[in-house]
Amino acid sequence: MTALAIDTNIGELWPLVWQATYETLYIVALTLGLGGLLGLLLGLALYVTRRGGLYASRPANVVLNVLVNFFRPIPFVIFIAAVQPLARVVVGTGIGNPAIIFALTLAATFGISRIVEQNLVTVDPGVIEAARSVGASRARIIRTVVLPEALGPLVLGYTFVFVAIVDMTAVAGVVGGGGLGNFALQYGFRQFDAVVTWTAVLIIVALVQVVQLAGNVLARRVLRR
Repeated sequence: MTALAIDTNIGELWPLVWQATYETLYIVALTLGLGGLLGLLLGLALYVTRRGGLYASRPANVVLNVLVNFFRPIPFVIFIAAVQPLARVVVGTGIGNPAIIFALTLAATFGISRIVEQNLVTVDPGVIEAARSVGASRARIIRTVVLPEALGPLVLGYTFVFVAIVDMTAVAGVVGGGGLGNFALQYGFRQFDAVVTWTAVLIIVALVQVVQLAGNVLARRVLRR
């Protein structure tokens, strides 16, 4: 039986594989940290300004909804090009990992804000009214009632966002960014090396599986507390 010969450069590319893996984790972690915080604040603002909310304000709620609804539907490959001039102003460059992190953070902020809002509206209004009846301030209700009550679903929501951000890093090469997606395109797809492409794919799948499992476990513990 003759062994099937496979023409691949994967043996020479392992240092680049680990570098791309590190870049993906670095980009995703920084984006999730910054976008997660900004998205939480924006989503909280959407929630508290809605009708019947703790800081109900129709004008503010309309403005926030228009802002989120304007940016959310834009495909990321177009979004990253559209915000490139702004990236030059804010992070000093329109290319490379700083530019992709800036674009990802903006996109993640708008996406996360809607996830946060949707999870917060599931909090039982009766619990909030009970806190109000004992004289708790609005800020305290947000801090000690609303956010803790929605923590489990929020953990699952952020886990979902992690996967989405990993997907979006695949287009990092558009602005000269790194990561596994760009590595797979540059050294796998464009050089017809299926082994390299699938190596990057399997690493991405493994990362997603680990984070999804961790998110599920954490959410389960929070919900059972």
